[in-house]
Amino acid sequence: MPEHGGRDSGGELPEAQPSRGSLPPKLYFRIGEVAELVGVEPHVLRYWEREFRSIRPTKSAKGQRVYSRRDVENLMRVRELLYREGFTIAGAKKKLQRSGVEPREAAETSAEDATKVRAQLAAMRVEIEAFIAELGLARR
Repeated sequence: MPEHGGRDSGGELPEAQPSRGSLPPKLYFRIGEVAELVGVEPHVLRYWEREFRSIRPTKSAKGQRVYSRRDVENLMRVRELLYREGFTIAGAKKKLQRSGVEPREAAETSAEDATKVRAQLAAMRVEIEAFIAELGLARR
């Protein structure tokens, strides 16, 4: 799948693309503009949208994708990780999660986080049971 990551069909790395600082002075971009800026086809952008939660274009009134500057910057970073640094999609996601760009998956919460949540829920249960008892609605 060269168009999603790795080398192009000619075995060469795709040519260098503009850096984040060289984006046109606009707040929003259409998919054709983004495809040209990032250096990939529009279908690749749509695929990356499904894979990376940090890329979330809005839709215009006509239903066209509208990308923010941040979306374009994130897409450029994804392209760099996949094409230049040779990451897989999964590897690029992890790298972006560690840097705080990509949100963590719900299933990726640590055991420490789960322990904290359990403790908070247990404390809430105690408070609720005390409140119910105070109201005289305790189970008989």
